[in-house]
Amino acid sequence: MTKRLTLTLGTAVFSATLFLAGCATDSEPDPSDTSAEHQDHGENSEEAEDGHEHMDHPADGGPVPEGMTEATDPEYQVGDEVTLTADHMPGMDGATATIVGAYDTYTYSVDYTPTTGGDPVTDHRWVVHEEIEDVGDQRLEDGTEVTLAAAHMEGMDGATATIFSSTEETVYVVDFEADGMTMTNHKWVVESEIEPTS
Repeated sequence: MTKRLTLTLGTAVFSATLFLAGCATDSEPDPSDTSAEHQDHGENSEEAEDGHEHMDHPADGGPVPEGMTEATDPEYQVGDEVTLTADHMPGMDGATATIVGAYDTYTYSVDYTPTTGGDPVTDHRWVVHEEIEDVGDQRLEDGTEVTLAAAHMEGMDGATATIFSSTEETVYVVDFEADGMTMTNHKWVVESEIEPTS
């Protein structure tokens, strides 16, 4: 009798455990879940899709590459105060900036995987012609595989990249403040990503 009762109780406990485990694994995520863990996962996924999770530019971008040609008739002059419309990094869109330099060159958006490892970066804006190794003088076609000689972010210099798109717009170096951080000599912003300050 005691053995039968023990066996019956053991079976009941085991069955209840299986039922509860099944409920846990079959449950769908609650779309109304606003916990930090749920929100962080969503934000990280969104950042990975647009390639901006690696927008970790240094506060001072340093000098421009050797061989850059200053623009002869740029829309915005060195010292002009402008409004940025680019969203390369948090806090950039709508920020007030000061023009530091204006150059004529080919400017590229690129896809690359950092040499330090990590997720691939897509549609990184921007890299200028002079920041690509063994590039020659001609504008590169979309899809061209290149080696980067830019150091905007860790793992960029020496990385293999693919040209995503390009432009011949005047390209600018700017100083601005984003999310409480002062960015100096930020490279690069093209002319269509700048508006006059109203």
